[in-house]
Amino acid sequence: MNLEEILQSGNYELIDVREPMELMMDGEIEGAKNIPLGEIENRESEILDLEKPVILFCRSGNRSGKALEYLKSKGLQNGYNGGGWFELKNTISSI
Repeated sequence: MNLEEILQSGNYELIDVREPMELMMDGEIEGAKNIPLGEIENRESEILDLEKPVILFCRSGNRSGKALEYLKSKGLQNGYNGGGWFELKNTISSI
């Protein structure tokens, strides 16, 4: 499945890897769990234990790409880089 198909299914977990300050300044996506990139290694079990597709996102897609690369090295098989939060939020709201 590709990212759009996952979003259309409605069966996914959103992980926002931005810093809490960025969420306050920029905004959030409803239902997303905030695990900043710097905490991914210590909190990886919160993501690796999920049984549904995981979509990671940040401000531009760069940090979420790094988080996804790390999590894949730890065994995550159903992970996707959702890119930047603003575009992802617009995509979700249009589905």
